[in-house]
Amino acid sequence: MQSPTISIVIRTLNEAEHLPALLDSIGVQTLQPDEIVLVDSGSTDSTVEIAERAELTIVHIPPGEFTFGRALNWGCERAKGEVLVFVSAHVYALSDRWLEDLVAPFADPQVGLSYGGQTGDHRSNFAEIQLLKRWFPDEATNDQQNPFCNNANCAVRRSLWEDVPYDEALPGLEDMAFARDIRAAGHRIAYVPGAKIAHVHEEALRQTFNRYRREALAYQTIFGSQDLGLAQSIGLAAESIAKDSRAAVRERKLASIGSAAGFRVAQFAGAWVGHRTSPSESQQVVRRMYYPR
Repeated sequence: MQSPTISIVIRTLNEAEHLPALLDSIGVQTLQPDEIVLVDSGSTDSTVEIAERAELTIVHIPPGEFTFGRALNWGCERAKGEVLVFVSAHVYALSDRWLEDLVAPFADPQVGLSYGGQTGDHRSNFAEIQLLKRWFPDEATNDQQNPFCNNANCAVRRSLWEDVPYDEALPGLEDMAFARDIRAAGHRIAYVPGAKIAHVHEEALRQTFNRYRREALAYQTIFGSQDLGLAQSIGLAAESIAKDSRAAVRERKLASIGSAAGFRVAQFAGAWVGHRTSPSESQQVVRRMYYPR
C-alpha cells in the first residue's frame, strides 16, 4: 500500500528563536514530509527570512484577520498532502521517528486524527511540565473515547478537514472542536505517546493568564457553560501548587517551587475569569488579547 503524502503546517508569529530547532528536528526524520507550509501572522523578527532560506512554502495572514482556526485553514488550503501535520513553531521533535510514528495510525482507515506526546525542556516552567505529564501519559490508544488532542503535535486526514474546516471564530481549542466533530461522524482519534515533542512556552504570567482565559472562553462555546466559582478556582490552584511542590522536593528542584506557584495562580485565575465572561463579550476580549495596544 502506498504511503500518503504529508504536509507539515506551522503557525508562526516572531518565532525566530525557536523555528530553527524545529526545522532541524524535521530534517533528520526517518520519514520526510512532502512539503512544509509556514503560516505567518505578521512577524517582525527574522522568522520569515529563516523560512525563506529553508525554502518553505510561506502563507501570510494579516494580523487583523488572525485566529488560530483561520491560520490553520489558510495553511491547509495551500498544502497538498493527504495527511496534514500540525506543529507549533516553538516545539521540536525528540526522536528521528517522530513523524513516522505520528502518521502510522492512518494505516487504519477509521483513524481520522492522530496526536503525539509532549513534554517541556530546561526552559519550561516546572508546573507546566507536571501538567504535560498528566495530559500526555505513556499509554497509547487507537480509539480514544474523548475529543482531547493538541495541534502543537497533531495530524489529520485532509479529506476530513475539507468536510469540517477549523472553526475560525473560536479563541482557542479549535483542535478539540474538530476532534469532537469527527468523532461524532464515526472517525477514531489515535494517541501516540512515542511521537513526542518538546513544547517550549517561555511566557510571562500575563501571557499564561491570557492563554487559559482564551481556552476557558473557547471551552464554553464548544462544550457549554461550566460553573467554575472563585472558591473552586482557589482550591484547584492550592491543590496543584501542593502537588507541584511535592514533585519538586522529590526531584530536588526546590528553586522551581516559586515560579511553579506563579504559573498555577495565573492558570486558574485565567480560567476563572474566562468562565465568567459571557459569549457576547468574548470576541471583544479575544481581540484585545490578540492585538494589545
